[in-house]
Amino acid sequence: MSSETIVVPAREGRGVKLAAGDRFAIVDVEGGQAGDLWAFCVNNVSEFHSAEHTRVAVNKLFPKVGEYFVTNKRRPILRLEEDTLPPGQHDLQMAACDPIRFQLLGAHGWHASCQENLLTVMAGFGYPNVHVPQPINLMANFPVRADGQIDILPAISKAGDKVGFRVEMDAYIVYSSCPQDIVNINHRDPTAMAIEVQRAEVKA
Repeated sequence: MSSETIVVPAREGRGVKLAAGDRFAIVDVEGGQAGDLWAFCVNNVSEFHSAEHTRVAVNKLFPKVGEYFVTNKRRPILRLEEDTLPPGQHDLQMAACDPIRFQLLGAHGWHASCQENLLTVMAGFGYPNVHVPQPINLMANFPVRADGQIDILPAISKAGDKVGFRVEMDAYIVYSSCPQDIVNINHRDPTAMAIEVQRAEVKA
């Protein structure tokens, strides 16, 4: 088994092509940082992890350890294997931040966004025009109240907290260290994260 660590600098995105059976973990390097995860099927990037299909598959707002994220064709693409955070500290509700979001928040000129980070990484894989799915928002502290309101609170993750996955089909994995510095998601000070990869041993 081989391993590598991919640093995801603050406000930026990184990606890796993984095979079925490989594992990876998203790690909060400094603490208090949220980010957006995506997974696209290598054989057909129009198939990707789907938040809405996953919620139906697991009958809850977010899978628990041992459960699967499924694609828009209802096939498992990621299995949640490890989570050092308390229940309820991830999100499958909120869209990725994008240029229009920052304009509405009062930003002037260009501002980094998770949507742009995704498109940049996928363009590097040769797919410049992918659909932008609802992301898997890791370490995002967005609790849903009993009345249905969603609170947007600062991430509570500590340095070294991680969320681990097994890849169920060959996939492009993309992660964006969220650039949000206006709304207090990342304590208004985005920091780096990391993707820890373990590739399954290939038998001759």
